[in-house]
Amino acid sequence: MAQLAKNLPAPPTETPRQRILVIALGALIGFALTVIWSAEFVDQTIGDNVANTLLGHDAKATPITGMATGVLFALVSGVAGTFTACNVAAFSALTPTMAEGGATAGDRVRGTFRPLALLAAGMIPVSALYGAVVGVVGTDMPQFRAAAAGGSGIPPRLVQAMIVFGVIGLIMVVLGLASAGVIKDPLGPLEARFPGAQLVVMGALIGGFLIGRPFPLFRQLFRDAAESHNPLYGAAAFVLQSIGNIAIMAVLLIAIALLTGGRVSRWLTATHRRAGAITTVGYIAAGVFLLLYWDVRLPSVFEKFWYPLAPWV
Repeated sequence: MAQLAKNLPAPPTETPRQRILVIALGALIGFALTVIWSAEFVDQTIGDNVANTLLGHDAKATPITGMATGVLFALVSGVAGTFTACNVAAFSALTPTMAEGGATAGDRVRGTFRPLALLAAGMIPVSALYGAVVGVVGTDMPQFRAAAAGGSGIPPRLVQAMIVFGVIGLIMVVLGLASAGVIKDPLGPLEARFPGAQLVVMGALIGGFLIGRPFPLFRQLFRDAAESHNPLYGAAAFVLQSIGNIAIMAVLLIAIALLTGGRVSRWLTATHRRAGAITTVGYIAAGVFLLLYWDVRLPSVFEKFWYPLAPWV
């Protein structure tokens, strides 16, 4: 939600009580998502079926043979993983693009492309760097190992996921508190010197999802890149995976900009308070979701402590 936070800081007329209510709403939404989120449904029912349909065969059962196949698999698995538990936070980053208005349809589309390009500018280098590291280090990385280690019984790849998403979630909570005016914005000086820097940082966080992602189809791609020992292939595959992750959301946001005739943009920017509240809720909800889902709900499965879950989970 960085673009809105940049232009629309918490107005001085907003009372501390109102700020607390907005933060509490975001936290409640994030917590509720952890309770109702079904990884099995999202990963298998949605993710696997999407990948199987796009590839024309069973994505999990068919080995990746060659770089060309791997590149296609990377893009398709990225699209299939749009709604996984780690990628849900990306919705919060892309929502501000709806605030880009314009007199014509072309203006609105171009207004949406700019923040998307800034996100990509942060996302692609991180994805490429991690993919290259995977290609060099290969099977020695913790994310490669699924066997439980230590007394906790938590596999190393999930420990890595807990650390990565916990850090990203904490960063999002901090940015949410800053957008509410509760604390000083840590990215404020950077944004003042380089307009759009906050969206680039958010893109880097989205690229960082790959460092922790345990999505089964991504693990298949990760294993192929690790075993290839080719840093260029690893970089290309991971960049396409990240691009696939935001492709559907980007299309949806562009469609909203076109179909609503700018009404969503006008509603979002009608008042500073409205835009600031949406920014805060988005950041806090994403951050709380990542922190609770990966660092509380996930360990509860292995440590056998209670965490509230919906009946269908």
